[in-house]
Amino acid sequence: MTPDDLERYEAEIELHLYKEYKDVCPMFTYVVETERRFYLANSVQCTVHDADGRTHTELELRDVWVWDMYRQTRFVASVRVVTFKDVNIEELPRPDILP
Repeated sequence: MTPDDLERYEAEIELHLYKEYKDVCPMFTYVVETERRFYLANSVQCTVHDADGRTHTELELRDVWVWDMYRQTRFVASVRVVTFKDVNIEELPRPDILP
């Protein structure tokens, strides 16, 4: 496999992942972004810990889709994240339900 083949392969996987994200996004309530991963989740619990002057964040996510092109399974029941970096949690807008 040449470096060009590898680049094409990774570009195809990333495009597939983006299309999957667009398809599954309406199924979730929150977008969670950490320094290492991007998640869609339906339940997010965030706890900030301060010990010895160092602050870290602990996230408990439930009903989760993980943006990671090398994972076999992106849908998981729960994820626990501990990080000393920034965390961004956004609630997704809910489209109006039409009668």
